Amino acid sequence: MAKLKLDLHEIYNKGRSIENELDRVIHEAVEKNITLVEIIPGKGSGQLKKHVIRFLERKDIKQLYHRIEKDSKNFGRLFVHFKKK
Repeated sequence: MAKLKLDLHEIYNKGRSIENELDRVIHEAVEKNITLVEIIPGKGSGQLKKHVIRFLERKDIKQLYHRIEKDSKNFGRLFVHFKKK
């Protein structure tokens, strides 16, 4: 199974580039028919994770994927599942 991984540790304090990277990885998954994207906002205060979830719940983005899974073993990680085409 092909998957993409986006680690946000490097860019966590640059608000705009986070959205750019999220947008890029979501659209790359759609273009390449990838079924899973792993996003790592990290643990921290939880603000970055909330930011990621808010982005993923935007109407224009939400229609691109199937569901979000929060990793029960690792609070600092999310999985975005896509339907196969």
